[in-house]
Amino acid sequence: MEHNTPLISTIVVGLVLAFLLGLVAQRLRASPLVGYLIAGVIMGPFTPGYVANQNIASELAEIGIILLMFGVGLHFSLKDLLSVRAIAIPGAVVQIAAASAMGMGLGYALGWPLGGGLVFGLALSVASTVVLLRALQDRRLIDSERGRIAVGWLIVEDLAMVLTLVLLPAVAGLLKGEVNGSAGWLDLLQPLALTLGKVTAFVAVMLLVGRRVIPAMLHYVAHTGSRELFRLAVFAISLGVAFGAANLFDVSFALGAFFAGMILSESELSQRAAHETLPLRDAFAVLFFVSVGMLVDPAIVIRDPLPLLITVLIITFGKSVAAFAIVRLFGHPTRTALTISASLAQIGEFSFILVGLGVALGVLPERGRELVLAGAIISIMLNPLMFALLDRFTVADDRDGPKTKQVPGRAAPRTDGHVVLVGHGRVGRHVCKVLRDNGAAVMVIESDPERAARLQEEGVTAFTGNAAAPDMLEAAEIGQARGLLVAIPDAFEGGQIVSKARALNPKLPIIARAHSDEEVAHLRSLGADVVIMGEEEIAKAMITRIG
Repeated sequence: MEHNTPLISTIVVGLVLAFLLGLVAQRLRASPLVGYLIAGVIMGPFTPGYVANQNIASELAEIGIILLMFGVGLHFSLKDLLSVRAIAIPGAVVQIAAASAMGMGLGYALGWPLGGGLVFGLALSVASTVVLLRALQDRRLIDSERGRIAVGWLIVEDLAMVLTLVLLPAVAGLLKGEVNGSAGWLDLLQPLALTLGKVTAFVAVMLLVGRRVIPAMLHYVAHTGSRELFRLAVFAISLGVAFGAANLFDVSFALGAFFAGMILSESELSQRAAHETLPLRDAFAVLFFVSVGMLVDPAIVIRDPLPLLITVLIITFGKSVAAFAIVRLFGHPTRTALTISASLAQIGEFSFILVGLGVALGVLPERGRELVLAGAIISIMLNPLMFALLDRFTVADDRDGPKTKQVPGRAAPRTDGHVVLVGHGRVGRHVCKVLRDNGAAVMVIESDPERAARLQEEGVTAFTGNAAAPDMLEAAEIGQARGLLVAIPDAFEGGQIVSKARALNPKLPIIARAHSDEEVAHLRSLGADVVIMGEEEIAKAMITRIG
């Protein structure tokens, strides 16, 4: 039996290298994404040594995109999507137009034909699904207004690129000046109408049929009591709908998976489905970044430095400014505008497909594809830095924001220091209520800006963001606190918070929550004084009740 198959070697080498280099990047206080991308460069055809199968890596990455978009759809509803259409549709259109114009300008300066500059600009205009969603999920912003706008914006970009990929072969001759203009435009109408009809048919099928069949199927499987079958059903639905959407309706895998998740979000089993897809989703997302790194020739930094620099500036600055301007124009706060700008300041999978098609049709020079690929990896590396700057702005903004006010009916605040509460979810809100009823001063760190805004309206000092992010604990004055309560369910993230808090205040009493003995040991090893395991407390209460 052959043990060194291209599929197995690509997965194994990709994951092992990504793990090792991601660990090094984390150790150097950089984003693990940098390590994943460098792993891809090492495995790519432009560096010596082992060369992975690029086609297989790209297909594995596509599975990651499907699972990721399915997971996002599970947190969305049709109402959420329609609620942001007023900003997402014009915002995405203006941003695509602005980036395309800047790309055409660079193409003109490099002596390319107008059509080549247009394809180049369009490739620079569309953000990577994986990078955008990964950044939002890391900051738990998917369910916030900012997250909904960003995802809605992404869906509009996705639809625009689907139309572009369908229409490009039809207009390639026109863009190259090889056919008569009137004949070219007439040839354009048929594929445009056909594509719009297919997209409409897909949405109709999902809303009329999928809305009934998908939740019913999952409920049936759930009642069998088999966790294995339930997990298999979730993967079958996400991958099957995405595959069917692409092959029957010519809709992208990502868009098909998103609609499958959105339809399923109306079921009470949606959270369980999201949990079941998480491990594979993360693994395949890593392979996506590895596949991006494999496309890049590092020598372009020496061969074409100035055009590459301008390309990166268009991606990270040019289209971000356009996005910021339109979000502010629609009356949204600066924080929302900056989040959208940072989210879109990179490019990815659709850009690669578009420039590949452009080169194959003879519309875009090979040099254009090289600039797009190199610009993609550099922008993805820079994206975590942009979000780090956003986190710093958020902390500074929160420092100047509403402070604790006395609310009628509450006990007078105690004067022996405040309590820092991380998380205002199902557990955190009960803890916060009791503390406030007892007159304790509470500062809450909550990732959901809507929850934080409600707390501020009630007179509670609330900061929006990830408590593990730089300066967040300092903003909550952890050095002067009389206690820290970590009420979030994620023990890994909770461990990061506990470790940072312990370093800032060695004598601080820290109480955290866990779901297993391993999580209890992990949190205690990082400095938690008390770790409460929910299952253990429930067992004690049941024993007490039974007598």
